[in-house]
Amino acid sequence: MLSASARHALLTNAVIFHNVLDIEEVVRQLLEEGWTIEPEDLAHISPYLTEHINRFGQYSTHELGIQPDAYDPTLDVDFTPLRGDEPATEGFSQAA
Repeated sequence: MLSASARHALLTNAVIFHNVLDIEEVVRQLLEEGWTIEPEDLAHISPYLTEHINRFGQYSTHELGIQPDAYDPTLDVDFTPLRGDEPATEGFSQAA
């Protein structure tokens, strides 16, 4: 059984991941519509949004049995300008 703090951390991480998926979907739609997305634009977005989270409320978990759609980790945005000419790759594996 998870402690209350572990359950809270798990729930928070799940909400943050869901926010990342929502942000990614919007970015993909904008790219498909022909918008140019600069790395600097994305650098100002945070998936840790709290306006829609009742951190200490009650949550229903009856939907946990629903199988989510497959996750596609690729996003066609060039982050090279944020990294500089020679990005440090030591300790990092190849990106998806």
